[in-house]
Amino acid sequence: MIHLQNICKTYTLKGRHKVVADNITATFPSGVSVALLGRNGAGKSSLLRMISGAMLPTSGRILSTGTISWPVGFAGSFNGELTGEQNCRFVARVYGVDTEELLHFVEDFAELGDHFRLPIRTYSSGMRSRLAFGLSMAVPFDTYLVDEVSAVGDAAFKAKSNRVFKERMRNAGAIVVAHSMRMLQRNCQAGAVLENGKLTFFDNIDDAIAAHLQNMETGKAPVS
Repeated sequence: MIHLQNICKTYTLKGRHKVVADNITATFPSGVSVALLGRNGAGKSSLLRMISGAMLPTSGRILSTGTISWPVGFAGSFNGELTGEQNCRFVARVYGVDTEELLHFVEDFAELGDHFRLPIRTYSSGMRSRLAFGLSMAVPFDTYLVDEVSAVGDAAFKAKSNRVFKERMRNAGAIVVAHSMRMLQRNCQAGAVLENGKLTFFDNIDDAIAAHLQNMETGKAPVS
């Protein structure tokens, strides 16, 4: 279970304020995959980062009864001077998982060949993404935070990514951001819609999608 208690988040740039979370209180239940919906710029990725602990809210608290992943596929925390293998070894030690088992899974999944033992700085963006997703799936969490996982790699890799993700969801929950409504309907049971800093939770994914599409039909959200 993840509980957001009076979460507020405001960005200030050149004297202008952008509110992405306006006193949000909501609960994401354990073992449920929840689609996080909202227009571009609504603050979905910011909310995921706050839940992961990578970003602090302006005010409020986030409480959890289980382990939470970093945003799945996020490659920004890799050390570019270390190899893919060395980065994976570091993560395995931090999270206390079997190092050799993790390395075997990530190397097989990411399909990087010899590049797995070369510095991350030599990787293309696609290679970084494949490594990041494989590493995310190699560590067991109670809740996975997923930001556009279906955008990683070619069609064959996307299919493999979705298969592995579904396997993980047998024993875990997720909060998923994606532009594909079809992908969300396949992988999520519930939904939450972020609009003008307010979050509305729906127990049924179809109801959440309908509410999101209705918001989109009303035009652009007002600027704070």
